Amino acid sequence: MRRISDNSDTVFSGAESETVIALIPHPSTPSAGLQIHVQARRRDGVVSLEYRVTGPVAALRLPDPTARERTDGLWRTTCFEAFAGRGAGYAEYNLSPSGAWAAYGFDGYRAGMASLEQPAPLIVTRQTAETVVLTADVVLPADADGRIGLAAVLETLDGAISYWALAHPAEKPDFHHPDSFVLTLPETSA
Repeated sequence: MRRISDNSDTVFSGAESETVIALIPHPSTPSAGLQIHVQARRRDGVVSLEYRVTGPVAALRLPDPTARERTDGLWRTTCFEAFAGRGAGYAEYNLSPSGAWAAYGFDGYRAGMASLEQPAPLIVTRQTAETVVLTADVVLPADADGRIGLAAVLETLDGAISYWALAHPAEKPDFHHPDSFVLTLPETSA
């Protein structure tokens, strides 16, 4: 196993590489005793993600299951997010434990936002007494450059919201900040 930063490990097996990385809560928001690890792999233009939340997950507010449809505003409650760099712009993916999703393209930092046309990702959520796991495969834009940002919004039953990411370069939580795209996933093929 080769360490790529203080909070990640990259595991290599043959032609594929898989990264397991810890998200950290923004210093201004509570962690509620939770931890988040993400397993990520980029292959053939798709990023496969597995978000694993551990700790007192019974305290999390999880949205009710719904149809697998594009929905705006998912970040207002528990939601998992991924960002993919595209030169000066980027793509944003919102993945809800409910099964709803959204994808947006941006021309620059919080500029030129438009719906990103792509197939609906299959989102699977599993929960035990101490773990919530969300898995999803997202199709990357053809011009994705390998820079990745991973994030999560966690809401607890008492309404407290925490913001988790690979890095928090701003005073306030800001998943769109270019310095939060700190993971590079090399393209691998099957």
